[in-house]
Amino acid sequence: MTETTTHGPVLPGFPHRVVLTGFMGSGKSTVGRILARSVWWRFIDVDREIEHAAGTTIAEIFRLHGESHFRQLEHITIARFLTERRIVLALGGGAIEDERTRALLLSDPATRLVHLEASFDTVLLRTSGTDAVRPVLADRANLEARYLRRLPLYRLAHLTLPVDNLTPRAAAQALADRLQLAPPTA
Repeated sequence: MTETTTHGPVLPGFPHRVVLTGFMGSGKSTVGRILARSVWWRFIDVDREIEHAAGTTIAEIFRLHGESHFRQLEHITIARFLTERRIVLALGGGAIEDERTRALLLSDPATRLVHLEASFDTVLLRTSGTDAVRPVLADRANLEARYLRRLPLYRLAHLTLPVDNLTPRAAAQALADRLQLAPPTA
């Protein structure tokens, strides 16, 4: 039996992996690192893994090969890590839009997909000054449309944690408590 929250079911049992999704600025990488460290799990930032494997940046992959090629690399990378245990994965903000990737994340009984939900205003606040790194931020209307398009997909996650008023440490602790994660005992 699954527990239902306002934003989707929470699957019973102890997860073997936690996957964080949400819009840019929601804290996926920061919260993910803190959570993984606190329970002695491995942290993996999927975007950094793709860049490392490709030997270039995601922006360059998009420019040279297009979004569909990047989404294929992303899907393969995520699928590879879903075979591991005791990991926290931070997804790129758009990974949830790929139907195959979304189905993979939601169907694995040992994986908990967690949406870190930040309001659009919080996203803008947290990402201000990063326009050079994230050129998409320059077009606010397009950015907001992207946020609103993805929000219902993020909310399909097993658990949604509102993070507007939480520090990264408090968000990580809330997830550890909610998912019943703890460091191994000696």
